[in-house]
Amino acid sequence: MDALRRAGFSVDHAGTAAEAREIAQIADLALVILDLGLPDGDGLRLLPDLRREGQVPVIVLTARDQLADRLAGLDGGADDYVVKPVEMPELIARCRAVLRRPGDRSAMLLRVGPLSLDTVARHAHMGATPLKLGRRELGVLEQLMRSAGRVAPRAVLEEAIYTLDDAVTPNALDAAVSRLRRALEAAGCPLPIVTVRGIGWMLPREAAR
Repeated sequence: MDALRRAGFSVDHAGTAAEAREIAQIADLALVILDLGLPDGDGLRLLPDLRREGQVPVIVLTARDQLADRLAGLDGGADDYVVKPVEMPELIARCRAVLRRPGDRSAMLLRVGPLSLDTVARHAHMGATPLKLGRRELGVLEQLMRSAGRVAPRAVLEEAIYTLDDAVTPNALDAAVSRLRRALEAAGCPLPIVTVRGIGWMLPREAAR
């Protein structure tokens, strides 16, 4: 999980099929990595439930390497089937490849004014200049860009950048927004992050004239 976080992903972990079903119902998931060897049942039985919760892509990660197992996983709705052991760089690359596929609900490249963000590679630029942002600042930037011109409520930003396992302090989101604001200002970004007191934050679609 640490390697996925370092790659820019926010990660929720479920140790059982029951926990996975609960998370799928309450969280807006972009991708599921599903181990078939769960303590409370076969992960393949979880695939239909994940599909019912939406069109979230699923990568099966398992030690089962027989052809029949691979066919069962792919025919059952998995978008990819990865056999253990697997090197983390390969798994991360497969995650990004699945997220890039047509039909994914998230636009891969976001642009607002001179700002651009590759939501899969997790790279942000101000013009041609790369922005050095942490995982949470990237998450805030993505949500602000997706709702450019409209207020992004605090609750939406918190859900986007914090996992269920994170211990969130009252001012943690404010600190992440502040770090992002300083990074954009340092890069010469003409788009200010506007604070809407009591509601959230907004990124204008264009600079004020």
